[in-house]
Amino acid sequence: MYNEGNIVLTTDVKNPLLIDLLKSPILPKYSTLINKVIEDEKLKREEFYNKITDQDKAEFINGEIIMHSPVKYEHNKVGGNLYNLLSIYVKKNDLGFVGYEKILITLTRNDYEPDICFFKKETALDFKSGQMLFPAPDFVVEILSPTTENIDRKIKFEDYALHNIEEYWIIDPEKQTVEQFLLDVDIYKCNLKSDNGIIKSKAIKDFTIDIKSIFDEISNLEQLKKIIG
Repeated sequence: MYNEGNIVLTTDVKNPLLIDLLKSPILPKYSTLINKVIEDEKLKREEFYNKITDQDKAEFINGEIIMHSPVKYEHNKVGGNLYNLLSIYVKKNDLGFVGYEKILITLTRNDYEPDICFFKKETALDFKSGQMLFPAPDFVVEILSPTTENIDRKIKFEDYALHNIEEYWIIDPEKQTVEQFLLDVDIYKCNLKSDNGIIKSKAIKDFTIDIKSIFDEISNLEQLKKIIG
């Protein structure tokens, strides 16, 4: 067993495809190809870091630079509602730092800008003024849109779990639903999917809110009053 970035790797391979490949005489050929792809991606990634500014909404995913268009009203409203609840709760209880929209997290292969992310205090204490690249957070929220849903549900879903991000919420602003995924070893399991009732975070101590407060502004104000006390 050994570490690769934030990922714990093991030589005890269980994936059937990898087992077959490791036993195949073609393994060295694939190894050469994979190494070339990795080296090419490193160069593209450095170019990405050199080009982006704090005005950009961009991600680096599997060797490609993904530029994002402005979000729709519903997306912005939902994100703002939840961010207000989270940021005030975290500040009041001195739990860490909540990032919104343009926090670029750098994982082993990819760089993402989650809609909302939370870093526990022990991690956030190391953040510096002017910092633009951040480590894997403890909690992530992605708000679905037609252009990002496939990435949010597949690539990010796998990558966030692989980097031990404890909790992942996927929010659908059209259906007004929240899906809560909790990390179980190195995969996510759905703990809750609902459009009403109470949701309690595992990664953010005692953070408990009415799901309606994410989507409805009156409910959001009522929830804020409870948090402020």
